Amino acid sequence: MSQTKITDAVRTVTAVDGTKIDAVDGAKITTGTIPEARISAVAATKLTGTIADARFPTTLPARSGANLTNLPSQITKSSSDPTASTNPAGGVGTVWLNTTSGEMYSCTDSTAGSNIWTNIGGGIGNIHTPYSGTGGTVNTYTVDGIEYKSHTFTSSGTFAAVDLPNGVDIMICAGGGSGGTQHGGGGGAGGMKVLTAVSASAGTSYSIVIGAGGAGGNASVGNNGGDSSAFSNSCLGGGRGSKYLTTTPAVGGSGAGGTGTTQAAYYTGAAGTAGQGNAGGNGPHNHSGGGGGGKGSVGVSSVSTSAGANGGQGLNNLYSTGSNVMYSGGGGGGAWGAPTIGNRGLGFGGGGHGSYNANSGLPTVGAINTGGGGGGAGGNAQTFAANITGGSGIVVIRYALL
Repeated sequence: MSQTKITDAVRTVTAVDGTKIDAVDGAKITTGTIPEARISAVAATKLTGTIADARFPTTLPARSGANLTNLPSQITKSSSDPTASTNPAGGVGTVWLNTTSGEMYSCTDSTAGSNIWTNIGGGIGNIHTPYSGTGGTVNTYTVDGIEYKSHTFTSSGTFAAVDLPNGVDIMICAGGGSGGTQHGGGGGAGGMKVLTAVSASAGTSYSIVIGAGGAGGNASVGNNGGDSSAFSNSCLGGGRGSKYLTTTPAVGGSGAGGTGTTQAAYYTGAAGTAGQGNAGGNGPHNHSGGGGGGKGSVGVSSVSTSAGANGGQGLNNLYSTGSNVMYSGGGGGGAWGAPTIGNRGLGFGGGGHGSYNANSGLPTVGAINTGGGGGGAGGNAQTFAANITGGSGIVVIRYALL
């Protein structure tokens, strides 16, 4: 038979036979502390309120990242740079920090697969899909630390813009005019334009037209050069030289030189087109033609009855390969002259040389894909049609590979 001893001083209860007391009514626990060892488990639903920072251990135990919520998504730390195909969940304004280089980037264009990350740190270089286009002959080169890609068209074709948000630079040069016959003036250079930051819409194809050089005439007059165009911008072909005492020199991108005769209607050089080229030189001396006009300067007027004048200067441009090439120069004037090379007018920037008498020192053509004017024929020469042809045109499109 069990007996219970009650000690009022400590209010403890023990079973005389030593059996365990399995449960205590919670209402009976009013004071004191329950040892942690006596707490076997607490349901998660019973945990409420806020846990003080001081109650967290110095190192948190490993947990799945899926259990971490409400973290900011606009800043990403990585040991490498983002790429154009890095699609940020936060969209435009997302910040990316490269913990290896210290470079920081902000997403300024959130287009799936073609994002643009702009460098906002102390470094240089933005990250995006490489700018590109198709068509023509492609070159890459570096000028002043900037890498460029160019597309050179020597014949008509199509340029397709793939991704060119900063636009393109364009050089357009039309075909040069043919030289004149019989003391003829030099052919005028094809008109030339140099354009920068021209808009190029992604996915759009642009027609490129290359003007042919003006064909020369035998007993007849020659022809103006063909027009060139790109991106809705056109340049006029160079003016053709005149025939002695029958036809005045023609206007064009640059005008042809005047024919070598004392008759005013024929010795005056023809006008060029504003923004494209210059006028041809005069031929006020009998038997000596003026030089064709060029992009860089007017054609030179003849100063002697026996020497043709030089063509006008062209203009240097490096868009194609990164090295300067002179385009759109006027053809030299022809002269009766003694049979010495110094008596013919010289062409520059692709312009042909004039000839210095009827039977020797043939005139030369304008160089292909330069827009140079053809050289004028000297003396009574009327059979040098192929030698006074103007040079064909060219179009070059380039853009920086930022």
